[in-house]
Amino acid sequence: MTSERRSSHVSVGHVFLDSPLIIASGTWPHEAGFWKAPVCSGASAACTKALTLHAREGNPGIRLWETPCGLLNSIGLQNQGIDRFLSEDLPKISAKDLKVIANVAMETEEETEAVLSRLSRFSELLAAVELNISCPNVDAGGMAWGSDPRQAARAIRLARQNWKGPLWAKLTPQCAEISLVAKASEEAGADALVVANTWLGMAIDTSSEKPVFKRCVAGLSGPAVFPLALRLVWEVSSSVGIPVIGCGGISKSDDVISMMLAGASAVEIGTLHFADLSCFRKLQEGILEHLAAKGYSSPMELIGRGKRKDV
Repeated sequence: MTSERRSSHVSVGHVFLDSPLIIASGTWPHEAGFWKAPVCSGASAACTKALTLHAREGNPGIRLWETPCGLLNSIGLQNQGIDRFLSEDLPKISAKDLKVIANVAMETEEETEAVLSRLSRFSELLAAVELNISCPNVDAGGMAWGSDPRQAARAIRLARQNWKGPLWAKLTPQCAEISLVAKASEEAGADALVVANTWLGMAIDTSSEKPVFKRCVAGLSGPAVFPLALRLVWEVSSSVGIPVIGCGGISKSDDVISMMLAGASAVEIGTLHFADLSCFRKLQEGILEHLAAKGYSSPMELIGRGKRKDV
């Protein structure tokens, strides 16, 4: 098989991507230069910062804290509000080399309806909406919506009524049974599931002898959580019929391949590019090398292959 016939294209439902690599929400600047090659080479789409109806300053105090194998963050959904995003940021980042996925923070029902209604007027510029029912760094809304199947379904139904395009739900690992939340989200109208947001962790500063973060807890990402995220991708993709996007701790191409073998149609990358901005190109090259070694023509052939008993 010639390299010319080998492609890195994938589809997540009706969303077609040049590669399975998506940049995770909250980690990528809303600046035009970051949304076109060569900066983003290898990635196919990027999620915006979480969008809310009104501007948010985010959490006070320290927001990032490195761990031996990851990163704790307590950003608190800082953003300029939906109206400024639509008037200032979206024109700069749309029609570039990355597709735009609008991450919408689930706050109150009324606020979420207002955000989605505004986004609907610009649907031709957006590949999908990623409904964030999993943020661990806020006191209201956030992962409270994604911790219970009934609440998750309620959030998805509300979003489905106000957004007619592709709708992804970003789930939280902080729930008793993520498969139940996943199935409830599917039945309520989600087109795909992002599995998953960060794990709750904390850090204590031994100099001050107090918790590092004002909220005490923060979201843990990075290589330490990869085995946990991989397990959730396996479980969720086994319980639903809609696509799953793996998210959590990816640091090399083998991690992407493992996520897809476990059932993911694509993956989201966050912490990794903080240390290496060229990581997307390297990950894509590693995926293509694996496809060539196995004689596959597309990453789509990897999806769920690790579960199949006939291979």
